[in-house]
Amino acid sequence: MLKVYRIPRFFKPVNTRRMSLLRVTTHDRICIPERPEVHLTEVEERICTLLHECTKWMRQTRGDSDATSCRIAGGWVRDKLLGLPCNDIDISLENMMGMAFAQQFIEFCSMNGIETDKLAKIEINPDRSKHLETARTTVLGTELDFVNLRSEEYTEDSRIPTQVAFGTPLQDALRRDITINALFYNVHSRSVEDFTGKGLTDLEHGIIRTPLPPRETFMDDPLRVIRCIRFASRFGFNLHPELQESARDPQIQEALRFKISRERVGVELDKMLKGRDPLLAIRLINELSLYDSLFYIPSSVAPEFSATRAPSVTAVVASSLLHIIIQPLSSPIARLPPVHPTLLNTVSRDYLLHARLHLACFLLPFLNITYKDRKGKPHEAVEAAIREGVKLGTQNHYLNGIPALFAATQLLRNPTIEEQPGNLKERARIGMLLREKLVHNAHTGSHWTSTLLFTLITELVPLYDVSQDVFDIEQAKQYINAYNAFVSRIEDFGLPSAVDAKPLLDVLHITGVTKPGPWTGQVLTRVCEWQLEHPEATEEECENWLRAVHLAGHINMDLPSTFIRPMPIKRGKGTSEDGTRKKPKSDVP
Repeated sequence: MLKVYRIPRFFKPVNTRRMSLLRVTTHDRICIPERPEVHLTEVEERICTLLHECTKWMRQTRGDSDATSCRIAGGWVRDKLLGLPCNDIDISLENMMGMAFAQQFIEFCSMNGIETDKLAKIEINPDRSKHLETARTTVLGTELDFVNLRSEEYTEDSRIPTQVAFGTPLQDALRRDITINALFYNVHSRSVEDFTGKGLTDLEHGIIRTPLPPRETFMDDPLRVIRCIRFASRFGFNLHPELQESARDPQIQEALRFKISRERVGVELDKMLKGRDPLLAIRLINELSLYDSLFYIPSSVAPEFSATRAPSVTAVVASSLLHIIIQPLSSPIARLPPVHPTLLNTVSRDYLLHARLHLACFLLPFLNITYKDRKGKPHEAVEAAIREGVKLGTQNHYLNGIPALFAATQLLRNPTIEEQPGNLKERARIGMLLREKLVHNAHTGSHWTSTLLFTLITELVPLYDVSQDVFDIEQAKQYINAYNAFVSRIEDFGLPSAVDAKPLLDVLHITGVTKPGPWTGQVLTRVCEWQLEHPEATEEECENWLRAVHLAGHINMDLPSTFIRPMPIKRGKGTSEDGTRKKPKSDVP
């Protein structure tokens, strides 16, 4: 008898709890020191001294009293003030190109007995946000980038600057994305410089703000909208109200869709997913109505979808549930039972899987939606969202792993177990389900535990009524209990170790066939099913069974006639006539 945990879709909620899955508590704001200061490490102190002494040496040897000055720019200054580690140092130079200074700097280091790596030149690449030539080397184990301070001008129809020139520190600071990234550390005076007049204050109060009016900043480079969200989610900072208003501007959102390469969008999204708080990121994307601009799929790729995409708020609900399940102590839904610990084993120790599951939740609005390409071939919409919308490809198994997750939900939904445990046919049924390539496959980063976890989330999402701000807790409990019972049965059967077990038989070897045929996969499937149903059987017993079922016509194989003859079986205690082990006799009369 099957113990079925199916819950009708027409089930009317009777026990609900009013709570907002759109306001699930995520991480607290990053700790900001009471008095933010830059504290240099010993290596950083030596590098600053070298830079300062190098400029003095250049003045002396070149007789130029207006020789360049050096400032450390951007993220290093911000992170130092926050007390965070930062490995890379960007050096901004006044009135001098990065390559020219770097060559002088390497010469100066050599004169003082300090080794440096070979100097590399990073060419201009607008698609990668590189508008100026950059020189790079490594000194004292620290990577240094050299580039000149600059000012930029843009046209309305392109985010590539039409004019890049030497700039002052103020001009360079104003062209940056946010004020906390526009701070400088002057290596000569050993002081922090805030030319926008807002960077230090915004850092202390946890505010994401643009140096110039946000609409101007975003029209110059619309990707800065996404970068603002990334930094807000990284530090737990608040977006300035004027910035939020500009991010909702339809003209800005259209520019984000059409003026920015999708590769750049994908890079920022990947950083959000691997960052401190991906849930906050998708929440802000939804609140600012940026979902369509982020996951934009050109009509040339998908002229028409099989159905209307679900609202973007679905992504927020799914990510909220993932966050609640993985970190139950942060959950406002204290009445929900915890999921089986086995479901969390893999994701808790693999941050890349954590990122992939969050992207799957981000893309849940595309679930069960397809489109046809120009040749009429059907494709999953989620593939287009990843491949064309954000150009993430197969890194971190995004492109091959997430579509597999989506497809696997159709196999795993509504798991069932038998009332009485111990039935070996049930063991084989569940084991074969877990061995499905969509469910468990190292080549796509799929593990049966994370696939089952994601399937549970897809079942829980419809239980939240966004318009009423109501979540059906009682029905959610039934789902979670059903999945927990299913995982317990998996463990009772000892299936976790059997999922990756190789077939007992080398089918080609025992059949004497040199090349596999269409029948090979079918035979291996039957062999795996048989060994799951006979967990203590030997290779010899499995081979005898295969010969017998082939002889009986249950498996069709194009094999030599010698294979049809059953092997002689060494019968001993506990062995039946068909080669399998006898069940022990009961001592009870």
